[in-house]
Amino acid sequence: MIIAVNEVMELPEFVGQNEKVIAAKLKSVELAVRSYTNNNFQNRYVRFHAESLENRLLGTSDFLRVGDTVQISQSQVNDGLYVIMEMGDDFIRVDGDLYKYPDNLVTKIEYPADIKAGVLDLMKWEVKNRQKVGIKSETLSRHSVSYYDQDKNNQVMGYPVTLLGFLKPYIKARF
Repeated sequence: MIIAVNEVMELPEFVGQNEKVIAAKLKSVELAVRSYTNNNFQNRYVRFHAESLENRLLGTSDFLRVGDTVQISQSQVNDGLYVIMEMGDDFIRVDGDLYKYPDNLVTKIEYPADIKAGVLDLMKWEVKNRQKVGIKSETLSRHSVSYYDQDKNNQVMGYPVTLLGFLKPYIKARF
């Protein structure tokens, strides 16, 4: 995950929010960032093959820690992102169920600090402003509300374009 749920929940903007909802939104923002940038943020120097069984990978790396995100690929059944929950001498336990498969390619995912800060800004915007989407101005005396157009010029992935500038350096060409 780009940012740990407990780190987000400690911030004052998220006090009183449902932790499961925040976790689901963080996951969806992570997938949206990866899709929008066409960048998987893999550290290909931390990569190994491992057998999978239930929620364990039967292999490990000295360069992984609890809380790191790994991507399983080329497995035909377990492809996806997983967070490391526990590590032993010869296994890694992840946060999702895995099908038994003899050869999973496991790669460490690393997000730069500005991606983490940008995602945190997106989450703050989500909590504070999502319910106000579409309102351009609002007057209380004699009640008046103006809405603005939500088109491709001022929003991307449901977020204001101004909040997504941090992604520009990480966009990779699509072929």
